Amino acid sequence: MPDWTYHPLRGAAAAVLGRRRSQLTALRLLASIGSRPGGARLIARGFGHRHPPERLAGKVAGVPVAVRLGISVPPPLARDVIRAMPPLGAGFVEVGPVAAADIETVREAAAERSIPVVVRAADPEAEAALGSHVDGFTHDDDAHLVRVGDPSVTAAATVLAEPGAAVLAGPEVLVAAGPGWFARVTEAATPTTPAPRLRDVGRDPRRWPAWWWGLLVGLGMTGAGFGAAVITLGPVLLWYDRDYLGMTVHELHAANHHLVHFLQHDRITMAGTMVAIGALYTGLAVGGIRRGWPWAREVYLLSGAVGFPTLLYFLATGFVEPLHAATSVVLFPMYVAAVRRAPHTPRWRPVPEGPEPERRRALIGQLLMIVTGAGLFVGGAVISVVGLTGVFVPSDLTFMGISTASLEGVNPRLVPFIAHDRAGFGGALMSAAVAIVLLSAWGWRRGEAWVFWTLAAAAAAGFLPAVVVHGAIHYTDFLHLAPVYFGIALTGTALLLARPYLCAKTR
Repeated sequence: MPDWTYHPLRGAAAAVLGRRRSQLTALRLLASIGSRPGGARLIARGFGHRHPPERLAGKVAGVPVAVRLGISVPPPLARDVIRAMPPLGAGFVEVGPVAAADIETVREAAAERSIPVVVRAADPEAEAALGSHVDGFTHDDDAHLVRVGDPSVTAAATVLAEPGAAVLAGPEVLVAAGPGWFARVTEAATPTTPAPRLRDVGRDPRRWPAWWWGLLVGLGMTGAGFGAAVITLGPVLLWYDRDYLGMTVHELHAANHHLVHFLQHDRITMAGTMVAIGALYTGLAVGGIRRGWPWAREVYLLSGAVGFPTLLYFLATGFVEPLHAATSVVLFPMYVAAVRRAPHTPRWRPVPEGPEPERRRALIGQLLMIVTGAGLFVGGAVISVVGLTGVFVPSDLTFMGISTASLEGVNPRLVPFIAHDRAGFGGALMSAAVAIVLLSAWGWRRGEAWVFWTLAAAAAAGFLPAVVVHGAIHYTDFLHLAPVYFGIALTGTALLLARPYLCAKTR
């Protein structure tokens, strides 16, 4: 069964705070976020939680629950757990053992509940005092209640397959597996059907499934990226570029012999990022949306929600590139068709949990991949801001041997023209980064080889052209390229560690 057990917050904090303290810190942070307006939705999105199927609903201690999956915690943790668990996918919370001294603590904690809270009382006095403040009471001899300390997703899902049986996880499960455990168990216990094949798609576009439209957007982005690269390596400027600038490539070169190379370096990196986005969207469509993974559609949705609005950067730069605009106009309706509705029928296949050493190496790789994506997002945001304001960083002007004022003197439209390329690259990089972070966070499952190859293809398309073009034009400032080198090192290490896990052969 799928078993993603890494939680970035918990894993990063553990190295600094220690295992138990980091878990409590993460839990309290989740409780704080979840208790605020919109916080529960944010947490639910972050952990890929979905509404469980009706077959997993039932009763615990006579109390109706949406999913027969809960957590048992001692009274001191009750308040934080009760606030944090609902958006994570738990169906109920048990507090226990509760003695007379814990009555007020439990009473205050239960007052904030949004899911059922049951109590395992240590004595009759506690049960009598809490009768009107909680939803029910459990006992150690409840036959239908299976208490687990093992974070195995398979074991918990097997229990849920029995009608009326409920799983109650101990705190050690959260420590070992992270808060995403509940969503993974629900996912593993959800019945699935075989994924559709390419030949199952009809010829009538009105009947095409969402993943087919997503595939077309991915292929369109890839084609647009290669087309942009061909133009950049060939004529560099198209007719509308020349009309806007009132200059030819030869005139640009005469004004500054590094200027054309600088334009090429910006546009090649942009083209590579477009191909990377195409690879990510293609993988998400075929490997995720086609198979009914709800999170795959949301990765697609959020990445596009960042990328498509960057077309409006022209409002700040003053230059509208017709091909860029036309590509966006053509692809946007397909993007909407790909994400307009959530998948209803899950079509993944359950896989066995693998060796523990393999899984742990993969978790390190997952962390590195998420860090890489986060760094790319920050880099894209900085590039966008620079492109929309100062346009150049100091190393750019050093490479060209000219000042911004001198460029404006050559042609007042030259800086806005470059700003369009620079800002557009930053926006595309942010869009790709969102997909990388969320795909790595939500899609890291054993046997999902498409996740590995999607990330590998995106990395190759994004990083390699950037390194090659900088070397070709001799723009080799180390500090300027350090983020690229660091990203390559992190990505390569992440994929190397995770390959046995993601590409595991499963039956």
